[in-house]
Amino acid sequence: MGLLQELNDAIPDLFRAIDLTGVFLNGILGGRLARQKGFDPVGYAVLALMSAMGGGIIRDVMLSAGPPIALTDPYYIIVAILGALTALLWKLDSRPSRVLIVIADGTVLGTWAATGAMKTLALGFGIMPAILMGMTTAVGGGMIRDISAGNVPMVFGGNELYATPAAVSSVIMVGFFHADLAMMGMLVATVVGSAFTCLANWRSWKLPASPDWTLTITSEQLRRLLKPRRSRPRAPQGKVRVKRNRTAAAPTVEVVFEEEKPADPPEEA
Repeated sequence: MGLLQELNDAIPDLFRAIDLTGVFLNGILGGRLARQKGFDPVGYAVLALMSAMGGGIIRDVMLSAGPPIALTDPYYIIVAILGALTALLWKLDSRPSRVLIVIADGTVLGTWAATGAMKTLALGFGIMPAILMGMTTAVGGGMIRDISAGNVPMVFGGNELYATPAAVSSVIMVGFFHADLAMMGMLVATVVGSAFTCLANWRSWKLPASPDWTLTITSEQLRRLLKPRRSRPRAPQGKVRVKRNRTAAAPTVEVVFEEEKPADPPEEA
């Protein structure tokens, strides 16, 4: 019992470390995009702050939960700027760097999705708002970053699954929260989000694009499909008998169809 209590007490500190790691990582992602666009150091800092803190700020403003934590906790801004500085000094385009970023990004995505869902439920909101806020916390900052840089947000398609793992982590957090296992839900949602994101990048899992969902049925085919079919006349029931006439001068064969008569109803006693 004492070990479980110690583990339960250590989980918040663990998620605090993962949270700040996510801020640092998203600062790097914002800085990498600024490098691709050829921005100056101010552009690095702005995209890093948007990427690292945008999702949490949107969540807190929509929930009317007071001042956003990203603005009241000084570590968020400092760590995000450090991420931008890291991307400014190093390209981080080697294969080990990319793999490490994917793994860390998946871990942070699961944590942020679970955090957003749990905070929404704790404020008395329902299941659907909790899932929505979980996804917003996880991917909202990246969307703002991409739009600010003049790009189509990555979560809109054409890339490996990202919003889908966030939705799955949010759903898991909702289930554990209603089972009064919030801290355990945070842990499970983080592990599932990390594994899902890594598999999606490794296997190049993507959702089908819009043409794959388009119906190709024409109006004429639709009318034929909806038009009631006429019932075919029922063939008469009976037997076919073959009669051979051997007494005639020339033997003949006659085919006769004898229709079966319906059985008489039983007589009443």
